[in-house]
Order: sequence, then C-alpha cells, then structure tokens
Amino acid sequence: MERSDRQTYDRGRYRDLSLPQASLDLNDRIASLVMKLVDKTFAEAAENIAFDEALLLAAERSGDEGGFLRIWEPAEWLVVVGRGSSLLAEVDLERCRQDGIPVIRRSSGGAAIVAGPGCLFYAVVLSLRQYPSLRFIDRAHTFVLSKLAEGLGDVVPGIKRQGTSDLAVEGRKVSGNSLRCRKEHLLYHGTLLYNMPLEPLTHYLRFPPRQPDYRESRCHTDFVTNLNIPRKVVHQALLSAWNHPDSFTTWSQSEMESLVREKYSKHSWTAQIP
Repeated sequence: MERSDRQTYDRGRYRDLSLPQASLDLNDRIASLVMKLVDKTFAEAAENIAFDEALLLAAERSGDEGGFLRIWEPAEWLVVVGRGSSLLAEVDLERCRQDGIPVIRRSSGGAAIVAGPGCLFYAVVLSLRQYPSLRFIDRAHTFVLSKLAEGLGDVVPGIKRQGTSDLAVEGRKVSGNSLRCRKEHLLYHGTLLYNMPLEPLTHYLRFPPRQPDYRESRCHTDFVTNLNIPRKVVHQALLSAWNHPDSFTTWSQSEMESLVREKYSKHSWTAQIP
C-alpha cells in the first residue's frame, strides 16, 4: 500500500465538520441499486473538488448502494494536490500566485496535478456492501481502471493500467487516479486528458518527489500525453464503462457548500504539512 493511499482513510482530522444531515434528495431512491449520473461542473475550483466528497458523504449517510458517476470539466486552470502532498515539494506556489491559479487540496491520495480545459474529470462512488473486495486498495484500482480501459479500448488501442493508478498509452500517462474509503463507500476519481495543453504542467508543478517506475525520470511533457480524441467520445466511453447510468439532478448543494466553507476554502486545509 502506498503512503498516499494510507492517508485516504479517515484519521480523525476534519471529521467533526458541522455538516447538515440531509444531503442529496435521495428519499425515493435510498434502496436503489442503480448507478446515477451526475454531469455537473460548478463555477469555482473549490466547489468542484468538494462536490466529489459531498457525493461520498451523501452515499454514506443515505445508505445508497447504487453509486454515482460524476463527470465534469474545468473552464479555468487549477492545481489539485493530494491528501498527503507537500505543497513546497510539488507545486510552484509563487507562479500559481502570480497567475491567479487556485491550489486546492483534495481528500484522496496521489500527487499534485494541473488541469484545465481539455481535461475531463470523473468520479465514481461505489458501495462496499455491493463490492466488498474493493476494501483492498489494489483491487479497487484494478476494478475501476479495468472498466475505464475497457470503455476506452475501442477508440484508444493499447490503453492500459501502468504504475499504481495510471492509465497510459505507449508508456505515456493519459489518466491519473486516486481514492478515498469511508466505512461503507469508496470514492474513486481521476482525470482523462483528451486535448489539454501540456506546458502548464511544467510551469506550475515541480518534478514529483515520488514517481512510478515506468516514468523513468521523464519530464512532465515527455511523460504525459493526450488521448487526442473528441471530448464527446471520452464522455461516451465513461458512460459505457458504467453501463450508461440515468441522469440524476435532484441533489442539494448544502453539503458541498459546507465542505467549501469549513474545509476546501481554508488555508489551513490546503497548506497543512502531511
């Protein structure tokens, strides 16, 4: 188990947020075993990062066993660091400040990323009652990444899992992923680069302090590449990987707003020393 994965399990910090008990409007679907699609992008970076966790908490509180698939894409550039990331070691904070690039810490593990238009984010929330084997971290990576690779395989020949939690084509990374476990649910989320300019990776990120073997010390722009297929094709592949879930729109934003207010907008959360 990697250090960053161990840190995705709740360790007591930030547990006692005063969050509302009601989150998503799931009263008529609590017992549902059907996955729901949430195709939603918010205006602010912190809102988008917080909403993944809000879905996880909503599923945990409601007892939902069908799960969620969320797909979104940022309109502006942002840096997202892992739960255990060192800001100073992984991010050029001065350049981010100068250019007005928000830096947000997510609740899952993994290293820092830069993302913007041309990068599609996804998140799945899965019931550990329905998939008990996913309590084992490597099995969770295998399960989700196999589904993604299968969904994309017809349009991206040769896409496969490499390292702990990447998807790559011909040895170059096109997708980075991370996870977080609660008692009864798993949040697994990541990126799929389809047409994103790569220069900002070198501009805003330092060389990572840890790397998968297959990276072979390559710089960001030599290691990362795009799928080079249309957004709608990537979007369709995600839907196909999860059996085309029905759209779900009756959520409350109160959980997300509380997380932004009490956690994701706070300097103490983003700047913490892991």
